[in-house]
Amino acid sequence: MTAVGRRSLAAFAAASILFGGTFVAAKAGLNYFPPLLFVAFRFDVAAVALLGYAAVTTPRADFLPRTRRDAAGILATGVLAIGLTNAMLFVGQEYTTSAAAAIVFSLNPILTPVFAALLLADERLSTRGVLGMALGFVGVALVVNPDPSTLLDGGVGKLVLFGGAVSGALGSVLIRRAGGGLSSTVRTAWGLPFAALCCHLLSLAVGESPAAVEWTPTAVLALAYVGLLAGAVAYIAYFGLLDAAGAIRANLVFYAVPVVAAVGGWVILGETISALAVTGFVTIFTGFAVLGSGSVDLPALRGRFPRPRGTDSTDAVDETRGFEAD
Repeated sequence: MTAVGRRSLAAFAAASILFGGTFVAAKAGLNYFPPLLFVAFRFDVAAVALLGYAAVTTPRADFLPRTRRDAAGILATGVLAIGLTNAMLFVGQEYTTSAAAAIVFSLNPILTPVFAALLLADERLSTRGVLGMALGFVGVALVVNPDPSTLLDGGVGKLVLFGGAVSGALGSVLIRRAGGGLSSTVRTAWGLPFAALCCHLLSLAVGESPAAVEWTPTAVLALAYVGLLAGAVAYIAYFGLLDAAGAIRANLVFYAVPVVAAVGGWVILGETISALAVTGFVTIFTGFAVLGSGSVDLPALRGRFPRPRGTDSTDAVDETRGFEAD
């Protein structure tokens, strides 16, 4: 495996693990925060942390956006991929179970190839890729094993969650389409204030009040987790992966998230993992294997960069793109 491949794998693992705790932390935090205000505070914390990090580690010439493509990438990141996506996730979870939320939100990797086919010239999903996506979704369903009645109830919550999955998928594709000269870390750092502003405005619009917040130790811990770990750190990993591997492969993170959540519940909370869940793990990993080399067609990049002898096409493309999260 190349150095780029190893770093992409590390970014995938980091994003999956940190995002995997979001459903648990969100459920805990929603006992103390109004939902939109919770996610707005999350992005306040993440924006301060990531802008400070980017300002210290990035030369000034590379820190400031300079082109319309840079601005388009920042807005797609802040408003769609982060802001509206998470606002809908937190609101939707108020009306449904975490298991049902995980199922609906796992539509993100399925929706991404649809938008990629419409908006990107260099990403297409092959028949083999469709099979891998389907196996991954079935695996998610087996892992979370929701009560069928919970999937049929709470229609409003599931509609909101579906809107979040659409926003996340579209945002990730528009980031790739925008391009620009900013690194993924800097682009995300500038996007987070827009995400925070978007959620604060939505919170005001629906009449949420800061006076309703209960500042307990659990509330602070939940906010710290979703703001710093599942926020700033996870976004560095995820958006770096998006630049290195493309929107379709990067959003496979959302198939791994329920696996991480289930294992974390077993290790930390003493929850049981059923045989059905283990079958789901195996099904998801089988889907990843099917999605391996050849599942995403990159004709434009293949034509521009000749395939080195002894490497597969994916490694060749990744080497030319680099990994911008460092």
